[in-house]
Amino acid sequence: MSVGTRLDVSEYDVPGRGRGLLDVFQWRYLLRLLVRKGTATRYRNSVLGWVWSYVKPASQFLIYYFVMGIILQFHRDVQNFAIYLFAGVVVVNLFNEAFGNATNAIVDNRALVKKIYLPRELFPIAAIIVAFVHFLPQLVILLLVCLLVGWTPTLLGLGGALLGILLVVAFALGLGLFFSGLNVRFRDAQNFVDLIKMFSTWTSPVLYTWALVADALRDHDWLLFLYMSNPLTVAVELFHVGFWEPTTTQSYVLPEWFGYASLVAVGVTLVALVAGQWTFRRFERTFAQDL
Repeated sequence: MSVGTRLDVSEYDVPGRGRGLLDVFQWRYLLRLLVRKGTATRYRNSVLGWVWSYVKPASQFLIYYFVMGIILQFHRDVQNFAIYLFAGVVVVNLFNEAFGNATNAIVDNRALVKKIYLPRELFPIAAIIVAFVHFLPQLVILLLVCLLVGWTPTLLGLGGALLGILLVVAFALGLGLFFSGLNVRFRDAQNFVDLIKMFSTWTSPVLYTWALVADALRDHDWLLFLYMSNPLTVAVELFHVGFWEPTTTQSYVLPEWFGYASLVAVGVTLVALVAGQWTFRRFERTFAQDL
């Protein structure tokens, strides 16, 4: 090659850097492989296999129903309390599994991360898709129970439930990206994740109604609005409207400002996605070394 000849490197990428979440669309085949691996290995060498996807949420529901519905008698003023409870439980289960899986995605795939370069966002996204796949059996059970008690779906209710799922998945992705990046360097980040997952059940209207929160915070309206602006709270209430309310003879009245709270929840989710992606890309430069 002569001294004056220049090599055109415009079509080459800088090693180890990409466009973040946008690169996932170019690596769809690898994403499918990661999802297939995640679903295939979850219950490998398990006697019951995929039956556990039904047993675990059913056991959780029975415990909550026994304690909150029978012992504490929370179901007295809530018609079809079992459906109300389960509609909230499946949403929280989706968030907890998606968030937890995404947080551990890089550490669990350390062998691939250390050996080859590929968009590291593939791992948290694949983990969340796997969580969504395991959420589907729970959703099927909810649908069957609702149909048995005379559920009449509405387009508005189903659209709200779909929006709730998207909100939970996006929120879990944002938090998952944030904590998965931190978790590689600071392993105690997992402790914060466990705390968030624990609080998620109790800080959303799953085991109780939002009206009880309103009574407790009647002198602090801003705290009630803050509570209702939680993306997980909005998603749970959308599921209640979509699945539980049509099975009852009573009208489920949400705060008149619930629409504004939902917009705030969407804004919080977008901020979580941006902050999560920024934090993830900041820490991914040293993933291989830290692992």
